[in-house]
Amino acid sequence: MAQKKFKYSNKDITVVWKPDICIHSGICFRGLPEVFDPRRRPWIELDRSNTERIMLQVKRCPSGALSYFLNDSPPPDTNPQNLPD
Repeated sequence: MAQKKFKYSNKDITVVWKPDICIHSGICFRGLPEVFDPRRRPWIELDRSNTERIMLQVKRCPSGALSYFLNDSPPPDTNPQNLPD
């Protein structure tokens, strides 16, 4: 069964959230509450901070439920040879 994934983008990066593996530690919210707020919908708003701060906070996710990729690069689960020309 495929995991659920939600993607949130700004001009530089896309943050991917996998709720099925999230342990709800709150590290994202406590570290960067202007971006990550579980009381808000959508709960991730990348335009509220700069890309570097968002990337650093995503790397702190203990479960790996949050990840990111640069928008000018293919996502890590995409094989570059299979992308259209």
